[in-house]
Amino acid sequence: MSVLVLSEADVRAVLDMESCVAAMEEALEALARGELAMPLRPVFRPPSAETLLGLMPAYRGGNDPLYSLKEIVIAPANSTRGLDPHQGAVLLHDGDTGMLLAILNASAITEIRTAAVSAVATKLLARPGARRVAILGSGVQGRSHAEAMRTVVDDVELRIWSRTPAHAEALAVEAHAVVSASVEEALDGAEVVCTCTASREPIVRRAWLAEGAHVNAVGSSVPSARELEGDVVAEAALFVDRRESTVNESGDWLGAAEEHGLTAAHIRAELGELLAGTAEGRRDATEVTVFKSLGLAVEDLAAAALCVERARERGLGVEVEF
Repeated sequence: MSVLVLSEADVRAVLDMESCVAAMEEALEALARGELAMPLRPVFRPPSAETLLGLMPAYRGGNDPLYSLKEIVIAPANSTRGLDPHQGAVLLHDGDTGMLLAILNASAITEIRTAAVSAVATKLLARPGARRVAILGSGVQGRSHAEAMRTVVDDVELRIWSRTPAHAEALAVEAHAVVSASVEEALDGAEVVCTCTASREPIVRRAWLAEGAHVNAVGSSVPSARELEGDVVAEAALFVDRRESTVNESGDWLGAAEEHGLTAAHIRAELGELLAGTAEGRRDATEVTVFKSLGLAVEDLAAAALCVERARERGLGVEVEF
């Protein structure tokens, strides 16, 4: 039995942002229709470590069934080391035989598919004609979101803010953006906001958001981290990738729920429900919308399957006897 191994460079060579956006739309709609399955991700946090290990399994049925498993170590200090805080692999198995088909670099898949899902949310929820985009954070996800926003926002005007001004300047040069000196300045008049920081405490205030703004809240993916003040979540129309994940894993949700007495009924819809046409999205031009992104195993499955298909077509990767 041979296994296809795709490196970070291989994944980047085959997974362009536009194609990934389309793949994420298909996966999220399929999840809403019950065609994909996944449990809550188990997370192992050693008591003496500042890192954690997450396991994200998923299943796709149908004529070409697949299992996937992403094992990912989150090391927040990697940002200071010049490394992606997400390190791991995606394993792809035949859904009938269980045979291992491929091993893929998870850092690149996570980076690209996360921003692609924010692009899907922006297409669905931002006001028509929105073009002023604020990106908070200049790390891996800040960079990927700059590419994603350029993919789905016409004539985009990008603003970058970071706690490290030199990093903001570097990303601004790369992304053809301007640098904002503060979060408040970045958000002033911004019609789309992407929060891509490692902040443990809220940095976005409701008073700073423009009327009708759309927020992609990305950086906080564990219960102990928040980017949004509770008022933002409580007063906005809230959309998520998956309800179960949000109410169990999101620090932005859990903090706001405790402060404002929110229940799961406050979540208007999952993105997949909007794509399937079974739920309502933005109601008017003045409404503030928030998409709380946590990242789903079915997104990794869809991205990995697309990578393997394209890599085999192009002869990329290494086949290893296993």
